[in-house]
This record gives sequence, C-alpha cells and structure tokens, in this order.
Amino acid sequence: MRPRPWTTIERERIQSCRVFDVQRILARSPRTGRSHEFFGIGASDWVNVIPLTSEGEVVMVRQFRHGAGVVTLETPGGIVDPGERPDQAAARELLEETGYRAGSVQPLGSVNPNPALFGNRLHAFLATDAIPVAEVAPGETEETVVELVRPDALRQLVLEGVVDHALVVAALLLFDLRRSGGGGPD
Repeated sequence: MRPRPWTTIERERIQSCRVFDVQRILARSPRTGRSHEFFGIGASDWVNVIPLTSEGEVVMVRQFRHGAGVVTLETPGGIVDPGERPDQAAARELLEETGYRAGSVQPLGSVNPNPALFGNRLHAFLATDAIPVAEVAPGETEETVVELVRPDALRQLVLEGVVDHALVVAALLLFDLRRSGGGGPD
C-alpha cells in the first residue's frame, strides 16, 4: 500500500523574501480527514553546472555563504530567472561566476532540494569544452574565485567535507554516475 496524497485546502504566502517565499499550507489528511497546518518555502528552480575544460579539469568557485558563514568550494550555479530555461541559466551562471563559456551544456538530471519544505527542482548540467572568455562578473552580492579541480579529486573533496553544499554534492553524484556509465538523461 502506498501513502495517499493530502488535499491542499489553502496555500497562503506569509513572507516574501528576495529569493524565496514562506508559505502556510493547510492540508487534509486522506487517512483521518483532519486538517493540519504546514509550512513550505516557495522558490524558483535552481541550476548547478559541472564545467569541464578541454584538459578535463572541473571549473569550480570559492565563495562566501552567509547562511553558513563560511567560504565554500562549489560548482557554479544559481536561480533560474523567469522566462529562462534551466540550460540557459546554467550557461549564464557559468559565465557570470567563472568567466568561462562552454561548447555544450547537457542535462545530468534534476532533484528536489528537500520535498519536506520545497516544491522546486535543482537541475544539474554538464558543460563541456569550457574556456575562459571573460572576467568573472558576479552579482553585487557575490564574490567568486575560480579554482580548477581534477575530476578524480572530487570524491575525496566530498568525503573530507571540503565540498559540503548538499545540492553541489547531488550534482556531483549525477556527474559521477554519468562518468561511470550509471545512466542519466540522454
């Protein structure tokens, strides 16, 4: 037997922030018929891109993250803007955060960041033949420094906690599965 979906009775935005909304959700249990209050975070879809240079190195960025209060090592990524396709967002974020442009951008897959709170998707992409074409042009609230990493070092960086952004780890897993022949979108 599978769990049945709950019926949403009401969804109300209770706080609007620059990059997400906090929502109150009133939903009815299919088992008891009783209503319960939940809270969710409404956000646009996100992208993470794993850019490979023609030499086979992964283009990554170091940046300060205010939520954790630390400098992190991540793959380029960000929010999918309204009217933008995820692959376009991946190419844009790659250029803005690293100054690199890719020869091609291919989907690796998508995941839900945390279905208990979020309804959006993280779309992961592989960008091949990435070459530097411009200066790094981060937004006013970002500062990134480019770092090239060998693909065979990625697993160790995750295991050591050097790369610990969960969405980046998810994208790297999709990349690792593709490299090892474990599937992914064609």
